[in-house]
Amino acid sequence: MIQPNETFDGTFPFAPHFSEAPGFRMHYVDEGPRDGNVVLCLHGEPTWGYLFRHLIATLRPTHRVVVPDHMGFGKSATPRDRSYWLQDHIDNLERFVLALDLRDITLVMHDFGGPAGMGLAARHPDRIRRIVSTNGPAPFGQADLAERWAANALVSPWFQWILKAESEGRLEKVLEELGYNILSTLKLNGFENHALINDTWLRAYGSPFATPAECAGAIGWAKGFATGAHRIEVPDEAAQRAIQSKPALAIWGEADHTLHAEHFLPSFSTLFPHAAVHRLPGAGHYCLEDAPEEISALILQFLQRT
Repeated sequence: MIQPNETFDGTFPFAPHFSEAPGFRMHYVDEGPRDGNVVLCLHGEPTWGYLFRHLIATLRPTHRVVVPDHMGFGKSATPRDRSYWLQDHIDNLERFVLALDLRDITLVMHDFGGPAGMGLAARHPDRIRRIVSTNGPAPFGQADLAERWAANALVSPWFQWILKAESEGRLEKVLEELGYNILSTLKLNGFENHALINDTWLRAYGSPFATPAECAGAIGWAKGFATGAHRIEVPDEAAQRAIQSKPALAIWGEADHTLHAEHFLPSFSTLFPHAAVHRLPGAGHYCLEDAPEEISALILQFLQRT
């Protein structure tokens, strides 16, 4: 686990906060005015709040930006007596949000942060004000969801690898060394801005996974997909109507090798038919690394406009 005050040579200069509400020590960033509109940023695999550092800096003068690290990621603890399925992360997020009493939330979701955030929205639609997807699926009762996930898995090298590795009993062995193979994992999923790569950047993304025991979160995301252990939260009719009425925005790096735009953007547009969709040529799965200034500007404009 990363030390609480680690800033990675000043690239992550945000005060650490911790909550015990989810039943473990969850780290989060909480920047900006306490009475500002809440922007809740949710990371995925295998990243942490560091992914949102540019967006935090852009929004904190006017908005309250809250960025938790999921269990087993970033500066949060990796308890050994917990499971790491999607539903566990939704439970953790719900306890965290209720403990801080966050309301009028704009969700900014990346990767597995999408299903986690939409799970929160299904349980507490009254707390959600806007939805922003940044290369993050937004599953919320769409009829074609299973077919789109299956079709995407057929053309995604990462999903193909985890299915094969799990079937051969190699998944844990490889992902337990994530601290050493973090760059190849990011590149496999779609990371294009190679100018960012230096020792500090590699340390920021690799150090949460320094030992096999600290890789439980990353293993859980992958293994849950491979074994079917993840359970997507299904909204009731009232939640469906409430969330569909919210302003929404999709931003998608088209060089994403893992979550392909042709499979996930139609699903997003089915849920939010009037939402703007911005496709970013040359940006990959980790679009917030590949195009941080453009994405930060798009989200700020969306917040001001809605």
